[in-house]
Amino acid sequence: MIASICVFCGSSPGERDDYADAARRFAAAAVARGIRLVYGGASVGLMGTLADTALEAGGEIVGVIPRTLVDREIAHRGLTTLHVVDSMHDRKALMAELADAFVALPGGLGTLEELFEVWTWGMLGLHHKPYGLLNTAGYYTPLASFLDHACAEGFIRAAQRERLIADDEPERLLARLVAARVLA
Repeated sequence: MIASICVFCGSSPGERDDYADAARRFAAAAVARGIRLVYGGASVGLMGTLADTALEAGGEIVGVIPRTLVDREIAHRGLTTLHVVDSMHDRKALMAELADAFVALPGGLGTLEELFEVWTWGMLGLHHKPYGLLNTAGYYTPLASFLDHACAEGFIRAAQRERLIADDEPERLLARLVAARVLA
């Protein structure tokens, strides 16, 4: 059962309105299912859009932000819970501990780093939680092509590549994550 999902996404809104729309739709769909959202704790960019939408829908949203980023990322002060931690390592560890699944919405280097870390942890058997990509407006299509190439070249096992659930519709991705059965 998925009671909470960790969402990795940009502290920037990106260049397309589609990204914010997808963040709103994902948050609303999660709240409608009674799923708590865990994210990076900022009030700006897609992170802020996700948090504001969840709160407006009456959902529970938990932010986790390093002390050094509280002012720089403009920590969201209206969350259900805001954890201020000492480091990025602490941030990622607590977000992973609080979540039953992971989703990457469009974002930059931090989003990619967080996604790849939880994917690697899954590959190593450190968790058995599903993870996915919200491929809004084809944002992750080049990454998916690269991952397929890495698989074809023998650097990613096919079984590990298949564990990454990708979809371009927020509601459908959420449903696929909820239905996922991740085996050790």
